[in-house]
Amino acid sequence: MAGFTYDMKSKFSPLVLTLVFGTIITCGVLIENAQAYQPHMQNALESLRSARHQLEIAEHDKGGHRDNAIADIDAAIGEVKAGMAFAN
Repeated sequence: MAGFTYDMKSKFSPLVLTLVFGTIITCGVLIENAQAYQPHMQNALESLRSARHQLEIAEHDKGGHRDNAIADIDAAIGEVKAGMAFAN
């Protein structure tokens, strides 16, 4: 191995830079997701979807009220999603 030199600096620097930038990007994504997480709005959205499902599997003869309720829930789901998007 005489005469063989290994320049650790040239191999180490790109690795360190990659790790540092990767960590910075990951932290940025985690912070953004933490700010975007809206537990009450998310719970409301899940509840609305559950209510919609229950109406879908209910008997169909309700004088049009079941269909109206589904339409109202669809509108409410749209409003919740819009509110969540606005907050981001």
